[in-house]
Amino acid sequence: MSKLIAGLTDDRGRITIPGFYDDVLEVSPEERAMLARAPFDEKDFMEGIGVKALSGETGYSPKERTGIRPSLDVCGIWGGYTGEGAKTVLPSKAYVKISTRLVPDQDHTKIEKLFKDHLESIAPASVTVEVSYLHGGQGYVCPVDLPAYRAAEKAYLDVYGVLPIPVRSGGSIPIISTFEQVLGIKSILMGFGLDSDAIHSPNENFSLEQFFNGIRTIPLFYKYFAEMAAPMA
Repeated sequence: MSKLIAGLTDDRGRITIPGFYDDVLEVSPEERAMLARAPFDEKDFMEGIGVKALSGETGYSPKERTGIRPSLDVCGIWGGYTGEGAKTVLPSKAYVKISTRLVPDQDHTKIEKLFKDHLESIAPASVTVEVSYLHGGQGYVCPVDLPAYRAAEKAYLDVYGVLPIPVRSGGSIPIISTFEQVLGIKSILMGFGLDSDAIHSPNENFSLEQFFNGIRTIPLFYKYFAEMAAPMA
C-alpha cells in the first residue's frame, strides 16, 4: 500500500496518473500575476501550520498550488494491529482514503475512472486492489469581467477602501458548479473570512468586525448590480 501511494506523485510534485492533467484549465500569465498581488507571507503561513518547509508541484507558488492546480492527498491510512503491545501477525488488508482536489475543466467521473484504472494497473500480482468511489464535484471559476463581479468589486472598495484581488481557493462547493450546469448561470462568491478563522477546525471562529463588514458589503453589491443591470433611460 505504501509503495502504491508513493508512486502516485513524482519528485516534481506532479500526479502520475496518466491523463490526470488532460483537462486542467491553464491559468494565463496575466491572471497568475494578478493572483500574486494578494498578500501572502510564506514564513507566517509555515508557522501557522507548524512546518519548516513547503512542498508541492514544481513551478508554482504555495498559493497557486492550493488554488489553480489540482492535488492528490492521502486523508487517512490504516491496517494491521494498532492496539497496545506487539504483534507479529502480518495484516491481510490495508486501507487508505485519498482525495483529489480538481480544478476547471476536470470531470470528477473521468478522474474516478483514471484513478481506479491506474491503481489496478500498477498493483503487483501478489495483492488485490479494490477502489470504492465516495463522492465528487466539478470545479468552478467565476469570470472577473462579469457585471456581477464588477458590482461586488465596487462594494468591497466602498467598505474596505481597497480594490479586492480575485483569488482561487481549494474549497469545495459543488452546488455552485451545479448551478452553472443546470441553470446556465454564473455565481459570485464573496468571502469575508480570514485565515485565522481556522475554518472547519475545533476552534473555528469569525470576527464581529468581518461579520459587520459583510452586512455592509452585501447590500451595496445588490445596489450596484441592479444599477448595472437596469436598462439605459
